[in-house]
Amino acid sequence: MNAAVNLTNDELYSQVKQGPLPGHVAIIMDGNGRWAEKLGLPRIKGHHAGMESVREVVTLCADLKLQALTLYAFSAENWRRPGPEVSALMTLLQTYLKKEVDTMMDNDIRFRTIGRLDELPAAARKWVQKTVDTTAGNRGMILNLALSYGGRVELTDAVKKIAESVRDGRLDVEEINEELISNTLDTAGLPDPDLMIRTSGEHRISNFLLWQLAYSELYFTNVLWPDFRRRDMLLAIRDYQKRERRFGRITQQLATTVSSVGGGER
Repeated sequence: MNAAVNLTNDELYSQVKQGPLPGHVAIIMDGNGRWAEKLGLPRIKGHHAGMESVREVVTLCADLKLQALTLYAFSAENWRRPGPEVSALMTLLQTYLKKEVDTMMDNDIRFRTIGRLDELPAAARKWVQKTVDTTAGNRGMILNLALSYGGRVELTDAVKKIAESVRDGRLDVEEINEELISNTLDTAGLPDPDLMIRTSGEHRISNFLLWQLAYSELYFTNVLWPDFRRRDMLLAIRDYQKRERRFGRITQQLATTVSSVGGGER
């Protein structure tokens, strides 16, 4: 990564385009409040500033033709924050969707969400559904917003659904496997993230995609989310491209697999 830091933005972009790209990137957008506090501003100003980072990252990932980008926008635990901040965040969500739906259409982005949407205010739910419907015909990158989302809640809900199917005789216990669990989660239909990024210097996953991150590459940066822009995203992907993903195998097995694939054997 040190060498990449010295590249110009154009050089960095070119290198990233030539390397293996992650299909699905997940991001914990952390540090909005601390960014504002450092500047002596109300915390909500940090969330507003973070919207520009969202715009830059989303358009870059769409340009790179990633399959999916999941953003941790509002966690199940965030409801515990002060009421005025929660209300402001819900209003900001609506503002973002109203402003960015045209950008999504221009970039062929399909919008979807995960989490307990029924817990959102009615006005926010309305704009979420409107954006889902408006972009439903797009075939480019999926922008997946995690709203009122928690990994443990998601797993608990999935267990309940599977248990109900067993109870009602629609599913045999022996049919329960990893594929079934994955298809019962909120992220059904999406590949597991190849890369998970967290900003602000914290080194934890904070109840985010607990099942899905099992084999993801993790990237932590000290950059606060409102300062995380296109170049920072490129640096994260370039770092990912230099890693060896073994999935429990050893390097020699990977070399053999690549050789076999190159020779047409699967």
